[in-house]
Amino acid sequence: MIRNKEFRILLLCNSLAFVLITMLLLAFEVNKKALALILGILLILDIVTYFYEKRRYREIAKLSEMIGKVLNGDDGIDFTSCNEGELAILSSEISKMTSNLRDKSNKLLEDKVELANSIYDISHQLRTPLTSMNIVTDMLSSDDLIEEKRHEHVRELKSSLKRIDWLIESLLKISKIDAKTAKFEIKEIKMSDLIKKSLEDFRIVMELKDISLDLKGEDFNLELDMEWSVEAIANLIKNCLEHTKPGGSLSIETSDNAIYSQILVKDSGEGFVKKDIPYLFDRFYKGENASKNSIGIGLALARSVIVAQNGTIQASNIYNHETGEVLGACFDVRFYKSVV
Repeated sequence: MIRNKEFRILLLCNSLAFVLITMLLLAFEVNKKALALILGILLILDIVTYFYEKRRYREIAKLSEMIGKVLNGDDGIDFTSCNEGELAILSSEISKMTSNLRDKSNKLLEDKVELANSIYDISHQLRTPLTSMNIVTDMLSSDDLIEEKRHEHVRELKSSLKRIDWLIESLLKISKIDAKTAKFEIKEIKMSDLIKKSLEDFRIVMELKDISLDLKGEDFNLELDMEWSVEAIANLIKNCLEHTKPGGSLSIETSDNAIYSQILVKDSGEGFVKKDIPYLFDRFYKGENASKNSIGIGLALARSVIVAQNGTIQASNIYNHETGEVLGACFDVRFYKSVV
């Protein structure tokens, strides 16, 4: 404590004041008893001040030691032990700051783990098509390969390249949304235009598989980014078509109320396995009924786009209420008109 400059100045000032008051009292020939009483009171005040300051600096040193422990990674420090005026306020603020820093540190750690898992998942997803491409390339380099097989392998190569391209593009889109750098141009659009554009790329597939389309509901205006929303709804339609057998059906129902605008995308496929439903929108998750070429990124992208536009999405099965038989799958998309 003596090493503290502030305390040394205080001690020096008290000593000088004591000497000065003593000289003044002697100069005015004050009664010896009165002089002794005054000097005794001054001495007591100095002693009280000394012990008070000593206690305060001990608390400051304790606080400093606790901060040092926190900086060294000790999470079990309790800053509420200080109960003295300004020091109590200071310790409370430091406690809040360390709690905030601890939360940020934990979040950074979680982000690192998530990043490591994402890199592992991405490498795993790329490994399959790249392995296939390597094998096909070796086959194409053979001089004995007949022309028909050569064309077949070239088609396989193009398919693998297309898959890699789609995977990378989808991951970039999700990353932009997660980092909040994706630009959403929110404009008033018609629901009928959104559904029409979302279906454009699937007309031929539906015709080839003889899948019927049933559009229900009213047309209305809503405020969304058209391109991003088409991306989301198209991924839901793609998922439904992949699980709908030839001769099946696809249904899209739209409705609007004072709280939200709703889109229901339904198919007549085998539905979802119950244990898969909570994880369907997780990145790289593949359910039991996932198609062979599924990557597990389309539904994750759809959810990211919908949530970014103040929306929600849920997946469920459609049941026959009498028999309990699964009649298909349903995606329930809702865009809310106020923050939820």
